Amino acid sequence: MIDYSIYIVDDEETIREGIATVLGTEYDVKMFSNAESIFKELKNDPPDLILLDIGLPGMNGIEALRKIKEVHPEILVIMITAYEDIDSVVSAMKLGAYDYIVKPIHMDKLELTIKNSLQSIKLRKEIYVLQEQYLKENLPFFVGKSNVVQDLIEFIKLVAKSPDTPILILGETGTGKELIAKAIHYRSPNFRGSLVSMNCASIPAELIESELFGYEKGAFTGAVSTGKKGLIEEASNGTLFLDEIGDLSLTAQAKLLRFLEEGEFYRVGGTKLFKVKTRVVSATNRNLEEMIERGAFRKDLYYRLGVVTVKVPSLNERTSDIIQLANYFLERYSKKFNKYFNGISKEACNLLTAHHWEGNIRELKNVIERAVLIGKGPELSVKDLGIQEDVLYENNKRDERFELPAMTSKGIDLSQIQNSIEKHYIEEALEIAKGNESAAARLLNMNHHTYRYKLKKIRNSF
Repeated sequence: MIDYSIYIVDDEETIREGIATVLGTEYDVKMFSNAESIFKELKNDPPDLILLDIGLPGMNGIEALRKIKEVHPEILVIMITAYEDIDSVVSAMKLGAYDYIVKPIHMDKLELTIKNSLQSIKLRKEIYVLQEQYLKENLPFFVGKSNVVQDLIEFIKLVAKSPDTPILILGETGTGKELIAKAIHYRSPNFRGSLVSMNCASIPAELIESELFGYEKGAFTGAVSTGKKGLIEEASNGTLFLDEIGDLSLTAQAKLLRFLEEGEFYRVGGTKLFKVKTRVVSATNRNLEEMIERGAFRKDLYYRLGVVTVKVPSLNERTSDIIQLANYFLERYSKKFNKYFNGISKEACNLLTAHHWEGNIRELKNVIERAVLIGKGPELSVKDLGIQEDVLYENNKRDERFELPAMTSKGIDLSQIQNSIEKHYIEEALEIAKGNESAAARLLNMNHHTYRYKLKKIRNSF
């Protein structure tokens, strides 16, 4: 059962009390005699609905509505007016009021208006629960507490609010670009529409147009007698996700651009103009700006697709999330293979953190899946992971040969020893990180700029 809270804001006590008496049996009701007094409460306990009198003393209802919508745009507001002041009502509706009622208030009409408004709130709350549940269960990208991931999550929540703004997702292979597209869809107003995906690299160039826009019967050899809807139509009032957008032919690029600009298209072989509302989300791991310079990608399409651009961090940019992600996959595959593991060994954790993840989250997922499948437990071990064992062995051999000089009566050059130790571990970290300076710096718990400075100094000195 969903509980609803309602603010009643009216300077006439008899009206406040009368409404509260009727609504108080079904809803959580709070009463206010002026608009100024509600804003402190809004910070701590925002309601689902506000009944707001237009003719309030001090801050009037129109001013209060404007301020409410600035702070809490999701709150529904029903305006109350003592007479049909059309100008005020129009102003209120333009500012986002849900509806209005006229004094003297007919309680049956008020109750019906409130019930209608709360239906939209109920739907929104149910959708939010479904969205959060889906994201938690299906999108491992969002596992992690690193700043780069938390910032991206907040950015996705923001840009997802628009139902039709095109979004371009950029990132390396395996970072979770398709998962980001799903997150955008399931957090958007298009949540109840379809999420339709197409990998542009997997469809022959001559078929791309008919896949996107559909075709009429007899449009080409092999076309079915009834014709066929394209993916754009299938994604009507939903989201169309175009993966590997950089592989789209120039001809298809031109037709996609027209759809993005006009919201309309013709099926292949057809003369009927179709108008469709859908959000287009695209993704690529290719450098589109470089492709534009080579004439392989349209500049106007690039800017149209990337009205909003989402850059997905690589796993090597969020190493603090690696162990949490590994445990997430460990739990998932333990259930899948009906196995028990009580965690990941310390040595295995160190190896996972030090590894350079060229395949990003997809590679980590595959490594943990294999480890769970072949591992015997109770801990996931270095041997189970099957990565970098040769490098780890070589590092251990070098560490055994690295010895500190003994103190003698003649003394030692401590500064030289410190430099040698620093050189040893800075170069060792770089080798383990496979040349990735940012990852090497993290292995040494060192600022990236400090690491680069020291590495340059070492290379110039030795």
